[in-house]
Amino acid sequence: MLNIELKEKIKSLSNSYLHEVISIRRHLHSFPELSFEEFKTAEFIAIKLKEYGIPFISGIAKTGIIATLTGKNPLGKTIALRADMDALPVTEKNDVEYKSTNKGIMHACGHDVHMSCVLGAAKILNELKGEFEGTIKILFQPSEEMFPGGALAMINEGALNNPKVENVFGQHVLPQLESGKIGLKPGKYMASTDEIFITIKGKGGHAATPELYINPISIATTVLSELEKEFIKNKPADSISLLAFGKISGEGKTNIIPDEVKIEGTLRTFDEVWRVNAKEIIYSLTSRIAKKMKGDCEVRISKGYPTLVNDEELTNKVKQLAIEFLGKENVIDQEMRMTAEDFAYFSQKVPSCFYRLGTSNEEKGIVSNIHTSTFDVDENCMLVGMGLMAWVAVNQMK
Repeated sequence: MLNIELKEKIKSLSNSYLHEVISIRRHLHSFPELSFEEFKTAEFIAIKLKEYGIPFISGIAKTGIIATLTGKNPLGKTIALRADMDALPVTEKNDVEYKSTNKGIMHACGHDVHMSCVLGAAKILNELKGEFEGTIKILFQPSEEMFPGGALAMINEGALNNPKVENVFGQHVLPQLESGKIGLKPGKYMASTDEIFITIKGKGGHAATPELYINPISIATTVLSELEKEFIKNKPADSISLLAFGKISGEGKTNIIPDEVKIEGTLRTFDEVWRVNAKEIIYSLTSRIAKKMKGDCEVRISKGYPTLVNDEELTNKVKQLAIEFLGKENVIDQEMRMTAEDFAYFSQKVPSCFYRLGTSNEEKGIVSNIHTSTFDVDENCMLVGMGLMAWVAVNQMK
């Protein structure tokens, strides 16, 4: 089949399957599950794969699934398409028929869309098995939202082996892009991320007797102020990095000084050398200030996801394929992002491409950002979501 015919066939199949893929997305949206608890989600995906006649194995990294599509020559190239499965601890405020039924849990990051699009792409590719050689693995991955992440767990359980995967492709919703568009960035794309937990220990007491207490709140404010100064002073001039603290808590009152204060924050960067040095500054400076102010501290930094680097050659190829499939006006260049993704672990192992799927529609009032209680998508975006992924996969198998 010629490329033009193949493109039109994929577009036709995408249109044929859109109603079903929307139905799948709404079901998944209604029954979200948290990280490594995606049991019902996995059961539903397994039902759909059986219905499509696509073989799979389940229970990978607890709730993950690997489905396999084989073309004319299974011993040829192997690639993988990845979709994450977990939801967030967010209470949904949307008034829609498919609103979350699981209290306090919501697909506020669009993973329901990712799974639905990949299922749609899998169904399309299953129809086109005579048009490609090799093997396409479909990775349904648990726990993108919670460290240490399901990608690493799946890799450790052999998801990229037997047969060996040469490339991995993934997509993620982006409400800053209109539905019908996609965005790409070759090279460094998303930051590494580490979670910082600091406990400042003092000595509690009555606020009116300062000679009898050591105020951990005073120590904590000094620590935060000095860390910011030191971070800015030592950060390499060409390093895109940030250090931010989003939570500070001390169980005191207006006249009660607490024994300790807890601080939580994040370190994000694209520079792995500076990442190590910055963590050392956090450890040493916090300890030094606490002791100088007659207190003590505990610092724990939970190592998070590495920098996500899109293979430049592969991503430029995907860009050209997207232009062929969608038109140049619908393919948008992206900037580096300080957000993080455990897809980065795949990109460390094999040349990979992670791109953005536009989801917003101002006319329909669908504009809320991800991780918010009103996030939703223009479901027509899934025409692009499943179609482009199938188009990229078939062309990568040539």
